[in-house]
Amino acid sequence: MSLWRSFRAWLAKPGVRKKLAFILVIGAGLGLGLAYGAWTRACVAGACPSIGVLESYRPAQATKVFAADGRLITDLGLERRTVLALNDIAPEARAAFLAVEDKRFYNHGGIDFWRILGAVKADVMAMRFEQGFSTITMQLARNVFPERLPKRKDVRRKIREIQVALELERTYSKDRIYELYLNQVFLGNRAFGVETAAQRYLGKSARSLNVAEAALLAGINQAPTRYDPLKHPDRAVARRNVVINLMRDQGYLSDNEAERWKAYPLALSTRQDFGDVAPYFVEWVRQQLAVRFGQDLYNKGYRVYTTLDLDMQLSAERAVQDQLTAIESGLVFGPYRHTTYQEYLDQSAGVEAGQLTPYLQGALISMEAKTGAVRAMVGGRDYEDSKFNRAVQAQRQPGSTFKPFVYAAAIRAGKPASYIIDDQPKSYEQAGDTMPWEPQNYEGDFMGPMTIRRGLYKSRNMVAVQLGMELGIEPVIGEAVRFGIASKLPKYPSLFLGSASVNLLEMVSAYTAFATLGERAAAFPIVRVEDERGNIIWQPQERHDRVMDTDHMWIVTNMLQDVVLRGTAYNAVWNGGFQLPAAGKTGTTDDGTDVWFIGFTSEIVTGVWMGLDTPQKIKASAAGGALAAPAWTAFMREVYQRRARPAGWPRPDALVTREVDNSTGYLATSFCPRTARYWEWFVPGTEPRDYCQIHSPFARAAP
Repeated sequence: MSLWRSFRAWLAKPGVRKKLAFILVIGAGLGLGLAYGAWTRACVAGACPSIGVLESYRPAQATKVFAADGRLITDLGLERRTVLALNDIAPEARAAFLAVEDKRFYNHGGIDFWRILGAVKADVMAMRFEQGFSTITMQLARNVFPERLPKRKDVRRKIREIQVALELERTYSKDRIYELYLNQVFLGNRAFGVETAAQRYLGKSARSLNVAEAALLAGINQAPTRYDPLKHPDRAVARRNVVINLMRDQGYLSDNEAERWKAYPLALSTRQDFGDVAPYFVEWVRQQLAVRFGQDLYNKGYRVYTTLDLDMQLSAERAVQDQLTAIESGLVFGPYRHTTYQEYLDQSAGVEAGQLTPYLQGALISMEAKTGAVRAMVGGRDYEDSKFNRAVQAQRQPGSTFKPFVYAAAIRAGKPASYIIDDQPKSYEQAGDTMPWEPQNYEGDFMGPMTIRRGLYKSRNMVAVQLGMELGIEPVIGEAVRFGIASKLPKYPSLFLGSASVNLLEMVSAYTAFATLGERAAAFPIVRVEDERGNIIWQPQERHDRVMDTDHMWIVTNMLQDVVLRGTAYNAVWNGGFQLPAAGKTGTTDDGTDVWFIGFTSEIVTGVWMGLDTPQKIKASAAGGALAAPAWTAFMREVYQRRARPAGWPRPDALVTREVDNSTGYLATSFCPRTARYWEWFVPGTEPRDYCQIHSPFARAAP
C-alpha cells in the first residue's frame, strides 16, 4: 500500500502527468512506426511468396503401387498424399478440423483477432509461449511455402505468414482454401492430407470417416509424433476425445452423441506398414519406373498396377524363410557350420547393414508361364539388412538347371529321348590348360550306357557332357540364347554342367518355354501406369517368342516330368506331397556353393536359389533336390490350395510311341529283360527301326 501511495503522490506533482502522457504518446508512435515499418518491409524484394502459383497448384502426390487384385502395396514419394475434392471428404472430418484448428474460419478474413487476444492472455498468464493464433489460412501459407515461410518463432516470419494469408483470402474462396489445407496438412508417418492419413491409420478412405475417426485424425495435427496412434494409442484417444468435446461445444454434436463417440473403440488398420510387403519386388518396380518417369514418379500421383499376387508373395516369403531356418538348424539336413541368421542378428546390433551378408540366403521368383507376369519375388532374407536383390542382380552358377538347354538342343538336332550315352569316365584336353578336364558325377560313380532321358532325370554329369560334346558348344550356346539366356556364356565344355553365371530371373523366364510347350514369355512386373485422373500413360506389352515347335518341346518337357516322378526331385516334390502334374530340374554346383530347383506346372514357373553371398560350400552333401526343392514344394502346395488343379501336357497327335530297350536304345523284343523295356515317344523319323540284338538268342557271340 505504501508503494501505491508513493506512486499516487508522484503523479500529483505538477507537470508529471503531462510528461508521462507525452512519453506514452511518443512510445506508442514509435511502436506503431516500428510495426508499420516491419509490416511494409516484411515482404520487400520478394521475401514473401507469390500466391499466383496456386492457380495451377497441385500438391505433390506419391505414386501408389497396387497388387494384381487392386490392393495397395506401397507408395513412392517423399510425401504420401492422395488429393480429394472438399466435397468428397466426409463432413465429420471437415467439422473436426474446424473445431480444433479454426472454429471461426468461415467468419474471418485470414486473421482471427479474438483468437489473438486469447493467445496473448494465455501466454502472459503462463509466462511462456503457450498458445499460437494461426488460422487455417495461415497454416496453409506456411505448409504450401515451407521454404519461404520456415517454421521458426520470430516476428518477421509471422508477419509474412499473415500477409500471405490475407492475400490468399482476397484471392480464393473459403472452400478452396480449406480444400488445399486438408490435402496439405501433415499428419505423421509421412502421411500428408486427410485421405492418406485415413488410409494409413484406419485402412479406409476419408470419404467414409465417422466422428471418432475424424476426431482422431484432427487431433494428430497438433503434434504428429506425440499423438501417433500406432505408437501412442492412449495419448491419441485422449486427444481424440478433446476434439470430440470441442465439436460438442461448437454445436456439431449433442452431449449424448459426444459421449457415445468418446466410447468408440480405437480401430486401427491391420495392414502391414508401407514397404513391408514384397520390398525386393517393389524396389525392382521402382527402378524400372524411375528410368521412364524420372522425378515425376515421386510427386505426380501416378497409379501403378503390378502383377504381384499378395497371397503368393506371402507364401513365397514363408516357404523360403522356413527352409533356410531348417537348414541352419542342423536338425533336418545335417550339421550347418556357418553363421546363422539368428546368430548374425544377435551379434550385429547397431552395425550398419551392407549389401552382402554372412548368413544363408535364398531367392524365389514365380511367374505365369503363358504371360510372364511375375506373381512373387523374394530377393533375400532381410531387405532392411541387405537390399541386394539376389533374384535379379546375383550372378551365380546354375549347375544342372542349365542341362535342359543341352537336352533341348539334342532333341532339336533329331536325337530321340532313347538315345544312348555311355556314363563312364572321360578326360578332355583343353587349350591353355596343362591338365585335362575330368568331370565327375555328383555321386562319384558311373552307371554305364543309358538313355538321355534317364541321364537327365538322374542328372548324370557325364551324360550331359558327352551329349554336349557331340552337339558342339556353339549349338548349345545358341539354344540357351534362344531360350532367353542373356548372360555371357563361355565356350568351355564345363558350360554343359552349368558353370556359366546367370541370374534367377532369366532362368525362370527361360523355363516358361518348357511349361508352354515352346513359347517363352519375358518376365514383367507392371501391367499399366495411370496418371492421377485415371488415364493410362504406359502399358508395357507382353513379349513372347516361339523357341521350339510343340512336338519337339513336348519330348523335352516330358523328360523333365521324370525329374519329379522318379529323378532327383522325387523325394522333395512328389514324395513331399505335391502330386499334381509338374516338371522341373534340380541344380547343384560342383563345390556345393549354389543349390537350385526350377519347377513348373502348365500354368506357373517357380525357381528357387539358395547359397551364401560370398560363395562357400553350404554344407556337406549340399544338393538342389534336398535343400532348394522343399521350399518350392511348400510354396506350390500353398498356391494350389487356392487354385484349381493344373492341366497336364497333352501329347501331340503327331508323335509316335515305341517300346524300347533302355540299355541299347533299340526296339525291344520279348527277349529283352522286362525291367529294360519301356515305352518312349518320338517325333516321326527319329524312332528306332532296328530291334535289339543284344538280348536276342541269335545274337552272335563276341569273338
